[in-house]
Amino acid sequence: MLVPKKTEPGAIAVSAPGKVLLAGGYLVLDRDYTGLVFGLDARIHVHVQTLPTCAGVILSEIIVRSPQFRDAEWRYGYRLTEDDGGIQVTQLKGHSTSSQSRNRFVETALTYALTYISSLSSSGIEPASITILADTDYYSHAGASWHEFVETKARFLDFKVPLTQAHKTGLGSSAALVTAFTAALLSHYLPPDAISLNSESGRTRLHNLAQAAHCAAQGKVGSGFDVAAAVYGSCIYKRFSPSLLEGLVEVGTAGFSSHLRSLIEGTDPMRKWDTLVNKSAVSVPKGLRLLMCDVDCGSETVGMVKTVLNWRRSKPEEAALLWAALQKGNEDLAEEMKRLAQLSGSSVTDYENLRVIILTIRSLIREMSEQAGVPIEPKAQTDLLDVCSRLPGVIGGVVPGAGGFDAVALLVEDKEDVIRELRSVLDGYRVDATEDGGASIGKVRLLGVKQEMEGIRAEETDLYSNWFR
Repeated sequence: MLVPKKTEPGAIAVSAPGKVLLAGGYLVLDRDYTGLVFGLDARIHVHVQTLPTCAGVILSEIIVRSPQFRDAEWRYGYRLTEDDGGIQVTQLKGHSTSSQSRNRFVETALTYALTYISSLSSSGIEPASITILADTDYYSHAGASWHEFVETKARFLDFKVPLTQAHKTGLGSSAALVTAFTAALLSHYLPPDAISLNSESGRTRLHNLAQAAHCAAQGKVGSGFDVAAAVYGSCIYKRFSPSLLEGLVEVGTAGFSSHLRSLIEGTDPMRKWDTLVNKSAVSVPKGLRLLMCDVDCGSETVGMVKTVLNWRRSKPEEAALLWAALQKGNEDLAEEMKRLAQLSGSSVTDYENLRVIILTIRSLIREMSEQAGVPIEPKAQTDLLDVCSRLPGVIGGVVPGAGGFDAVALLVEDKEDVIRELRSVLDGYRVDATEDGGASIGKVRLLGVKQEMEGIRAEETDLYSNWFR
């Protein structure tokens, strides 16, 4: 339930989870197929408070800071455009503390959210200060000591590098950011009777607005599973029709505000959202835990996706057979995890069927890798998964999502000795994978994340007090 918790006057805080597409990579791009996506308890947090001004001074400025990184401050001016064109946001670069680089996800989410807010409220948009914080596991710790984090037991780590130099672990930071940022602005500027993010309709509008903003920031219409996980948490996901967003006019164009509102609220009969989110079909059995292993070497997934889709178009019959087999494997995985989860009160020790399903999915993914000529499960990741899967208590693992060299996902028994042994093996694991597309894996690290069933949620604002100037 998302009830803004204002422990300080005029301030709210919201967080959204990361994601892992455990099954359904590439398939989730097509509405004929689904993806099994889990939320992760690594969250992006957004704190919003009113920006104080002197008496008689009128400002139209919003300051956004990401204090875990160097030179990560963006100042924006905003104004209501003519002809229903929405709120135009302009980055202000003259201030000594402001970043000169553009943050397209923040800027686009701000533009879309303020436009939607202005369409619902006649009240002016007051200046605000926004702080973004990321749980530690979103980034590899190239600029900071992991022991520093462990010893201080801090919730948030100072990464000590500019944002452009931070190495992501592939947990869906941009989608979680846009979703939390949008939810925080809606909660800050609008009263509950205008939109309640506790309600199904309120979360639907948040989902639709975050999807539109995220796609606009990316410059393409993606599948949207990462935004869905940020809003709803773990679920079976079927994407919306891409045509929903392909015809949206540009910000500042006459009618943009009305077009955006009708799209978000589903009042346009020609643009009905057809996303399907099924939370009840997803469970993690008691006694199992979903873990992520960081290989500190991300992938260029855009190029990989393009190549796979080109192969699918050129070999439609082969691709159709393979995708049908993968869909069956993905459904089997969700159903087996659900079955095990329903064995309440009993001690489940037989995970052999689950192991077989995971191995079958991996085999099909490697077949697609070979046929499409794309390293979805590169040899280095195959070796890493095989080493982990041989350890007692490790059920199996996959290279999630679009594959490549992002963090791998592991299903393990939730026992201290199993996790301790896994961490010990990974601490000494080294791979040179230069034969796989020029990429290499150096240090491997078990992340501190696990599955998260909950999506967007309110947070206590005093959680972030150490990060304010």
